[in-house]
Amino acid sequence: MSLIVYGASLSPFVRKVRACLLEKELTYTLELILPRNQPDWYFQINPLGRIPALRDGEFDVCDSSVICSYLEQKYPATDSLCGNNAEEVAQIRWLEKYADYEVAPLATFTVFFNRTLAKSMGLPCDEVAVQKALAKLVPHFDYLEQQLAEKDYFVAQRFTLADLAIVTQWVNFSYGHEDLDAARWPKLAAHKQRILQRESLQSLLADEAKMMARLG
Repeated sequence: MSLIVYGASLSPFVRKVRACLLEKELTYTLELILPRNQPDWYFQINPLGRIPALRDGEFDVCDSSVICSYLEQKYPATDSLCGNNAEEVAQIRWLEKYADYEVAPLATFTVFFNRTLAKSMGLPCDEVAVQKALAKLVPHFDYLEQQLAEKDYFVAQRFTLADLAIVTQWVNFSYGHEDLDAARWPKLAAHKQRILQRESLQSLLADEAKMMARLG
C-alpha cells in the first residue's frame, strides 16, 4: 500500500482527507500541490486542477468526499467514519455536503482567503465581502446548533465524517481571525473544541502552525 495525498495543508478539504487517514491509521505521504500553481502533470490526475487528490498504488481519485468514501470502502477493517446503516450514511453525507457547499464558500473561500491568503498573494483584502460572508454564516450557525441539539456529535453519538467536515471549516474560519460566538452558539463552539482535541487534528494543527507562521 502506497498512499499519496496531493494538496496543501491549509486547505480544509486536504485537512479532511488527512484526518480521515489518521483516524483510520493509514500511512500516507503529502505531496505539495498549490491551487493556482499546479504542475502540468497534476491535470492528468484531476483535469479541474483542484485539491486534494489521492493516489493509492496505481489508482487515482479526486475530491475530498469521494476520497473519504473510497477509503471507507477500500479499507473496511479501519474505523468507520461514513456510517453503519442507510440512515447514518445519509445524515453524514448531507452534513458533509452542507459543510463543503454552504459553509466553505463563506468561512474559507471568503473570510480565510481575504484575511489570510490574499496578502501572501499580493492581493488586497476585500473586507466588504468578508462582512457580507459573516452575515450569511449566521443562519448556518443557527442550523448546525439545532442539529447538534443535546448531542456531543452530529450523527450516531460518535465521531464521524460529518463532525470532521464541519470542524475543518471552523479551523480556516479561525485562521481568518474569526471564531464561533460561544455565547450565541454554545453547543457548536463546544463541539468544535471537542473535535479539535482529537489526536488526528492536534497533529495536523501543529503542522499547520508552521505554515501560518510563515504567512505572518
